Amino acid sequence: MSGNLKSDQHTGQLRVASIGLGWVAQNRHIPVMMGLNNITVVGGIDRRPRRAEDVARRFKLARHAQAERLSDVRWLDEVDAIAVATAPFSHHALISEALALGKHVLTEKPFTMSREESDSLIAMQDAADRVLAVVHNFQFARSTRRLLAEIDNGRLGEIRAINAVQFGNPSRRLPDWNDELPLGLFYDESPHLLYLMRRVAPGPLEFLQATSQPSTIGLNTPARIDAHYRFRSGGTNCPATLSCNFESPVSEWFLMVFGSRRLGIVDVFRDIYVSLPNDGAHTTATVLRTSLTATFQHWAQHLTSGWGHLRKTLVYGNDEVFRRFAAAALSRQQPEGISAQDARDVQHMQADIVEHCVDLGGKERR
Repeated sequence: MSGNLKSDQHTGQLRVASIGLGWVAQNRHIPVMMGLNNITVVGGIDRRPRRAEDVARRFKLARHAQAERLSDVRWLDEVDAIAVATAPFSHHALISEALALGKHVLTEKPFTMSREESDSLIAMQDAADRVLAVVHNFQFARSTRRLLAEIDNGRLGEIRAINAVQFGNPSRRLPDWNDELPLGLFYDESPHLLYLMRRVAPGPLEFLQATSQPSTIGLNTPARIDAHYRFRSGGTNCPATLSCNFESPVSEWFLMVFGSRRLGIVDVFRDIYVSLPNDGAHTTATVLRTSLTATFQHWAQHLTSGWGHLRKTLVYGNDEVFRRFAAAALSRQQPEGISAQDARDVQHMQADIVEHCVDLGGKERR
């Protein structure tokens, strides 16, 4: 490890440069890092004219650079780590360059564009003796932590099924490059629900099949994608399903865990967790109980999560991601839940879907 980094270990500060200064970097990465006591944000890097200068001025960063390659940044010896928030197509090249320069790396999802790129970065990380991690943040959101607590203490009972559901409105704010990805927007957003499914499953998820139906509005992103898995629970094969509708009039993400005693539901966007008891014979009384329980939990949590939405302080677990990354880089330990191996495993899940997805509409994928 370099002399500079030893000095940072002594002071407990990891010096970071942010590259790719779009919405995610400006609204998640940089504000979160500036709120942590083990990270110093040194500067920002972006390929677009004046973007880095403007961001540096806004956040009062000491350095900025307009560049596409890290080797073109003159002050890079002043940082120990790179936070990557560029388009997915550039991840492999940037991460490879950062590791070759002796920097730790935290990258946005999706990790890479192929299995081969993911595998090569694992090897490069090992050779460079640096920490490589991924922003798999929703597993650390308050709502997901509540679900995990109920799984761990047995309140849900035996897990019998998992269902992750995504509704996406094509009119919402989206990157201009998303439709160029394999299966379009699916490739950019599916890592979140896939790592959540991995996190709550009591055993490994085995891929079974995937289907898609073509867009009705002329997009590369299919109108719908369904991917099916199974896992072992209590000696039995149980289903896990990812269902995505990308031409919905509303945008919602849900993670549902079906236990023998309770149904746990994470409302991802609102950061709300609803836990519903087994309704048995589904009588009028239990139906009313379910309605009252769901309604009370939903609105009670809106008092906190809703206020965070209004104040734009809801960071959906990003604070824990950056905290773990900094601690791992300073101690030379792999960060639990966001390691390069975790990133690789999720990317391979994406590759399974892309490579084996059956297009029910007969449309040729690109």
